[in-house]
Amino acid sequence: MLLKFNAQLMTIDQLDLAGTYTYADYLQWTFEERLEIIKGKIFKMSPAPARRHQDISFKIGNRLYNYLQNDSCKVYMAPFDVRLTPLKRNAKPDQVYTVVQPDISVICDLEKLDDQGCNGAPDLIIEILSPGNSKKEMKDKFEVYQENGVKEYWLVNSTEKAIFVYVLNESGIFIGLKPLIEEEVLTSSVLPGFEMPVGEIFAD
Repeated sequence: MLLKFNAQLMTIDQLDLAGTYTYADYLQWTFEERLEIIKGKIFKMSPAPARRHQDISFKIGNRLYNYLQNDSCKVYMAPFDVRLTPLKRNAKPDQVYTVVQPDISVICDLEKLDDQGCNGAPDLIIEILSPGNSKKEMKDKFEVYQENGVKEYWLVNSTEKAIFVYVLNESGIFIGLKPLIEEEVLTSSVLPGFEMPVGEIFAD
């Protein structure tokens, strides 16, 4: 059952977390807490990311930004809304049941960009794991990114100091590559020529 947004709601605690919501509802919310919607279901985001999370995000995002300065692709860091609709390119807000805020997004089809963020699948998405979000990033987001055609997905595990890279094959299935550890170099199939030593990412 689709629950319509009640304009009188002032806090996240007043939402029915078992209900079904769309991007149209999301646009009305003024809560301080950050939320994501995955297939109509609300997912609370972790409190402000820890310093290490922010440090890793900045290092990767900055390297990508510098690499893409003379390229048509753009890189964005959270908070940045990505709306995903597998079957509709320009779906209306009340037709969008997934809106997420990846840690880092790279978009090469600039027609997907608008004032609200990205309407469609980025080419590359990077999520940095933390104790409060690992299940969501490794299962719920993994599945929705695969279904929507994200070409490449990186999971950054700061605890193990490893990066897991998944590349979408011709059948629309993510294929996991060999995990990358500190002594290795991170590259990308969607960004030929990009390189970053993994050790730099996790250096204190």
